[in-house]
Amino acid sequence: MSAGADFSVDVILSGPLFGGSNVAAPTLFGNPAAPIIGEFLREAERRVGEQGLANVQQNLDRSIRHPTPYYETQVTVQQFPPGVGTWVHDRGIIYGPWLEGTSRRNQTTRFKGYASFRRATQQLRGQATALIQYTLNHYLPRLGGGVS
Repeated sequence: MSAGADFSVDVILSGPLFGGSNVAAPTLFGNPAAPIIGEFLREAERRVGEQGLANVQQNLDRSIRHPTPYYETQVTVQQFPPGVGTWVHDRGIIYGPWLEGTSRRNQTTRFKGYASFRRATQQLRGQATALIQYTLNHYLPRLGGGVS
């Protein structure tokens, strides 16, 4: 874990378009739908990441009594190649773990942290399926399927 705050949500895609088993990235070699599936993966990861960022920001807005914009402007979403993931983090801000409540200092002071990333992770686990399904519905016609 970096000096700042970060937590993860794993999304496992499975089914015939994704190699027929639970894999992080589809088996695409020789598959004519590969470019479309790649676009879908990238867009789905982007949507989930953006929602994760929105969740963190919303939690911070609800928690911080006297906000200064610096910390909130450092929370960002970073997208990696498809199948590798998307990361919402605070750019390693040194006091990020203290604000999150995961620092050793939180054990010895009254301030127990905001748990913004942890709460955002829990929220995102409940939102990810719908976000991915919404994205998939836009790509199914290009893959020769329909929305069920």
